[in-house]
Amino acid sequence: MENTMFRKEDFLLGTFSTNLSGGMSPTTVPERWVNSWENNLKLAKMLDEAGIDFMLPIARWVGYGGEKIDFHGSVLETITWAAGILAHTKNLNVFSTVQTASINPVVLAKQIATMSQIGEGRIGLNIVAGWNKPEYEALGLDLPADHETRYAYAQEWFDIVKKLWKEEDYFNWEGKYFNLKRVKGDPRPICNVPIINAAGSGEGREFATKNVNFLFTPAIDLKRNKEEIAELKDMATHKGRDVDVLTFSHVVCRPTEEEALQYLEHTAKTNADWVAVDNLIKLQFAHAHSFPHDLLNTIRDQMAAGHGGFPLVGTPEQVAQGIISLSEAGFRGTTLSFVDYNAEFPYFRDNVLPILEKHGIRNNKANVRASMVVQS
Repeated sequence: MENTMFRKEDFLLGTFSTNLSGGMSPTTVPERWVNSWENNLKLAKMLDEAGIDFMLPIARWVGYGGEKIDFHGSVLETITWAAGILAHTKNLNVFSTVQTASINPVVLAKQIATMSQIGEGRIGLNIVAGWNKPEYEALGLDLPADHETRYAYAQEWFDIVKKLWKEEDYFNWEGKYFNLKRVKGDPRPICNVPIINAAGSGEGREFATKNVNFLFTPAIDLKRNKEEIAELKDMATHKGRDVDVLTFSHVVCRPTEEEALQYLEHTAKTNADWVAVDNLIKLQFAHAHSFPHDLLNTIRDQMAAGHGGFPLVGTPEQVAQGIISLSEAGFRGTTLSFVDYNAEFPYFRDNVLPILEKHGIRNNKANVRASMVVQS
């Protein structure tokens, strides 16, 4: 058995941040995303039927605040969220996002192995080495100031997880950060678990190219991204590994470009919660290298429109062409966000996916699955 994230036929598509209030849009409009279980389950079933590849949550413990909203203030925890989604879907891959400092690696390894059984191998893991200082303080933890310490801890943490997934007998572990006695991973995941990490610092990218299957990075300047992706894949190749690169996008798709631009203006400018946006940017500057710092202060408007995601704004043809441009830049896939995922995804499904199939970067998975059911 192989997790479908590892297949190379398609440009991968997923959704991002539906477990959090507001999703990826710090907007005050009344239709902004409500992260209820009911909404998440409704979306997951639509994604599953449409052949979308994955759902990716964000691990969050405190929100960003705001003038009128507490952006990301309401959170569905990612382990239990993923287990529930897996139990109600058939083909969709579901990631759990985990901050290494917040959970013991023995516990995490067992949770992922359990979800591997629930989803018949469709679980994935997004590793966060740590960057959001207020969240560390909320948990009574100290955020190491240097990336070397954060990633040294993450490396030992993940080495333990991997050993638990590989070893068939009990073992002890004596390291710098963990001392474990007689631990064992039983059961183990039923197939290889796809691993994601968002890394911008040099230490982070060394960690990612050594350990993960997918490195997650913003698409801000596609020419720059193309060079960056080539460098990252070369770094991985020198380690004897094959690493793909994912990004994230924000979708406003309407029958006309004018309608799309008007809605973007309405949600991400006229009704943006700029206090929440500025709080987000301030934290990114202070503690994270996921965004290139020389570009961060130029994208305030883009942070209001999908948390800095690549803009896919316009008609179905224009949105499809934007996705094609990401593929041509070397990205392996992208997540998608909408102001209201459940209201907007059906139009994307019905009008953008067929264009991507026509251009050969996506297969019609929904039709393939339907024909398989008929034949059986």
